[in-house]
Formats: sequence, structure tokens, C-alpha cells
Amino acid sequence: MSDRLKGLSDEGVSIWLDDLSRERLNTGNLEGLIKDSSVSGVTTNPTIFASALSNGAAYNDQVRELAARDTDVADAIKALTSDDVRNACDLFKGVYEATNGVDGRVSIEVEPGLAMDTEGTSAQATDLWKIVDRPNVLIKIPATKPGLPAITNAIGEGISVNVTLIFSLERYRAVMDAYLSGLEQAAANGHDLSRIQSVASFFISRVDSEVDKRLDAIGSDEAKALKGKAAIANGRLAYAAYEEVFASERFAALQEKGANRQRPLWASTGVKNPDLPDTLYVTELVVANTVNTMPEKTMQAFADHGELLGDRVSGAEEESAEVFSQLEAVGVDLDDVWDVLEKEGVDKFDASWAELVDTVQTALDDAKKGKEPGESTDVDGPGDQIS
Repeated sequence: MSDRLKGLSDEGVSIWLDDLSRERLNTGNLEGLIKDSSVSGVTTNPTIFASALSNGAAYNDQVRELAARDTDVADAIKALTSDDVRNACDLFKGVYEATNGVDGRVSIEVEPGLAMDTEGTSAQATDLWKIVDRPNVLIKIPATKPGLPAITNAIGEGISVNVTLIFSLERYRAVMDAYLSGLEQAAANGHDLSRIQSVASFFISRVDSEVDKRLDAIGSDEAKALKGKAAIANGRLAYAAYEEVFASERFAALQEKGANRQRPLWASTGVKNPDLPDTLYVTELVVANTVNTMPEKTMQAFADHGELLGDRVSGAEEESAEVFSQLEAVGVDLDDVWDVLEKEGVDKFDASWAELVDTVQTALDDAKKGKEPGESTDVDGPGDQIS
């Protein structure tokens, strides 16, 4: 077992892999990562599934069956992806039971085109929860304004949720409020609160990518000195907000009924700037009761040379707030940063979904023509993934 990854896990950071494919499941690769790399969960997105479907033969038999039944592309996507998630949930059953349901989690997201549709998101969250039919699945719902009531609705029905696409502290607080409101509804509906888990996926590297671009445009020495600092400061401030909300009397009343905290999840932790250490967003965000969902490349890098320096988050609120003050002082409009990142995030979700639809439709069409499913598809592997 990797000593560095085990050490990270021992610090209270749950290591989740940001990737899933049938090949990983069938070859024992994912099982090996659980055993040897302390992996305790998986997150997915449409780009990941599109790459898996286009670059392997593991799906061919099921695609042929779906094509033979004249299954439409939407139902085919649901069948293909939910089968992978269900099987991954079964693989993580031991982790799920050993951690009393905290880990061993596998995420599947609602269709990105529903990001601005509260009712549609709520309905599909319920549908996916029933289709996967495993207690350790998490339904991914974006933290758009229309997504917030959908989060409350899902939690209120006893559905465990991975809230994704969080950038700003203001929106993160709204997410936590939506979660608490959902728990209150769940209690009123007679659900066992102890069985409901949730994570709040706070995007990291994208913040630096957007802010650093603006700092370069400003061009002053003061601006350039702030490069690579915004994302970590944002994450540390998010953790301070998490500690505040989950120490409140409101949550204490729910905790007495068995409720769990909604853990922060550090998403998009692959470093995009080659001038920064490739394990930066792992080392600098170590703190208990969090999740770090990593691309395998980042996980391997940390296993090889990552530094484990203990808790790098607790007590850093004042220093992190000062970073934000300095960013505003040099002319970075943070409100605009959050708006741009959310819009780009939704657009990338949509583009990923369109890619997945094209991939699956092509595979179905090929199967009907007697070709190998996906023979006509040429899709690059997942690059800038949405987590």
C-alpha cells in the first residue's frame, strides 16, 4: 500500500477516484486501488463515461442488446452508466459498511441540461436513486440557484446527494442551508437521517485558472505575487464556513435525530498550471472530515512524491481572507469570477453530455448496422473533467 496515500487517509481525508469505467471494474483495477491506494469512493461525469464507452470493448455486448431492443439514446445512457455505478457500489460495499456509510460512495449525476430546472432535476434525482438501487450511491446535483431547492427536495426524500459545481463561499453557504432544510424535511417525512449522506464539491483548480488569468492581465508585481493562491484560500475559507454551520444549534437539533454532517469535497484537484507543484491541491488542503476526489494522475503523483505536512487548513481563515482582500485591492472582481466559473461549468457539463449522447448514439447505430459498437466514434480521453 502507498505510504503517502495511507498517511493522507489517516489524516481524515477520504481519497476518491475521479474516474470510472467498466474496464476498471472488469480487470480488477478499481479493486486494486481500493486495496493498495486507500481509494474509498468514486466520482463520475459524462466526459468520463464518454471516454470509457469509446475506448473499450467492455460495453459492446450491452450496446448490442440495447440496439436490438431499439432503445433510445437517453435510456441507453441511463442503462450503461447506472450499471457501472451499481457494480461499483457493490465493489465498495465493504468500505461502505466499515465506515458506517460515510465512504464507499459512488456518484452519478443528473443530466446537465436540467441545471436550471428544479422540477426536472428533482425528478431525475429520484429516478436515478431508484434505478441504481444501492444505499451507497450519491446523486450529483449542481449548485445552481435552481439546483438548490432540488437538493432540498432530494435530501427530504431520503436521497444521498453529491452537490457539485460550487465555487463561491456565498453559494456554498446556500448549499449547506439547502442540505439542512432537506434534513428537516426528511425528518418530517419519517426518514432515518443517519442513512442520508452528502458531500459538497468545492471546485479548486478552476478558481486559480480564472483568477490567475486576470492577475496576468493586470500585470503588476503585486498581482503576479498572488498567482496560485486564490483556490487554496477559497477552500480554506469554505472549511471555516463548514465548521461554523455544523457547530450551529440548527444542526445540533438534527444531529440528535441521527443526521450526518455534509462533508466538503475538494474537486478539480488536478493542477493545471505547470509552474505549480502537481500535488499542491492535495497537500495544502489536508484536514479531517473532507474528501479529495483526484484524477488517477494526481493520485499517482501524490503516492510518488506528495508531501504530507499535517492539517493545512484549520486556523488559516484570517490568512485566507487577507488573500481575498489583496485580490480585490489589485482589481480582481471576485463576484464576476464566480459568475464566469459557474456559467463555464454549466456549459462544460452540457458539452460533456452532448459528447456522451453522440458517443452512445454512434455506438447504437453501429450495432444496428452490424459493426462493432462505437466503430465510427473517435473521442479523445477525458481531459478537463468536471467533478
